[in-house]
Amino acid sequence: MGQMLTATVTDVISRYREEFERVDRVVAAQMDRWSVPVLRAAIGVVFIWFGALKVVGLSPAEPLVAATVYVVSPSLFIPVLGVWEILIGICLLYRPLIRLGILLLFLQLPGTFLPLILVPGAVFETFPYALTVEGQYIVKNLVIIGAALVIGGTVRSQHRTEQTDREE
Repeated sequence: MGQMLTATVTDVISRYREEFERVDRVVAAQMDRWSVPVLRAAIGVVFIWFGALKVVGLSPAEPLVAATVYVVSPSLFIPVLGVWEILIGICLLYRPLIRLGILLLFLQLPGTFLPLILVPGAVFETFPYALTVEGQYIVKNLVIIGAALVIGGTVRSQHRTEQTDREE
């Protein structure tokens, strides 16, 4: 009786494990299929949104940008930066322009870290670890850099997949 019960429990556990593996494969396949397109869309929308706020003069980042920019008047620089960010977003949303969008993004992002050096009082409550909201806004760009690397790393493989689909 005890061996039969053990065998039944083992069978149930084995069936649950197999079902979990099946569901896990399906979920992982869907995540693999949708992760990069969703990432591209999310980053694209963020850049368009933040850029548009700069163009219309409603960006909460304006004072920080103005405190960082010395060479060009902030009244000129901030809207131009906004247009640049909108272009990044559009390029990330339109597949043939992804490479251009990533190039524009990597040209723009180093400047976003300048306040850490030029106006540390605006980005740190306690240097070097307690960030202000502005500092957190800047440091989150590390996530954007990672996302851009993921997107850029798939450009050639997506192109090959589309080319293969057309040839078949």
